[in-house]
Amino acid sequence: MTRAEQDGEASPELLALHVVLELTVDAYAVSMAGRIADRGSYTATDGTLTLKGTRGPNKGRTIPCLFQQRGDLLRVCYGLDGITPTDFTTAPGSGRYLATYRRKG
Repeated sequence: MTRAEQDGEASPELLALHVVLELTVDAYAVSMAGRIADRGSYTATDGTLTLKGTRGPNKGRTIPCLFQQRGDLLRVCYGLDGITPTDFTTAPGSGRYLATYRRKG
């Protein structure tokens, strides 16, 4: 992760934890400081992701997301409130989390 914000506030403390999002063919895993913190399955269609948490703090949750990939950067706007974001912004009380990831290696 290279940048993150939630509800309009920057999240620099998460960058210090070295957050990594790993996507395989149909599963995701989020690690913080080298330890898996969250995992589940996902589906992707036309610029949207739907995450279904199976372990960790999002177990049992469905989180709709908007995503954009450009080169080695992946930007994901998570609808933590259960509503699919329509753009890549956050604001106070929006229930959105916006993160930018850089592809490894």
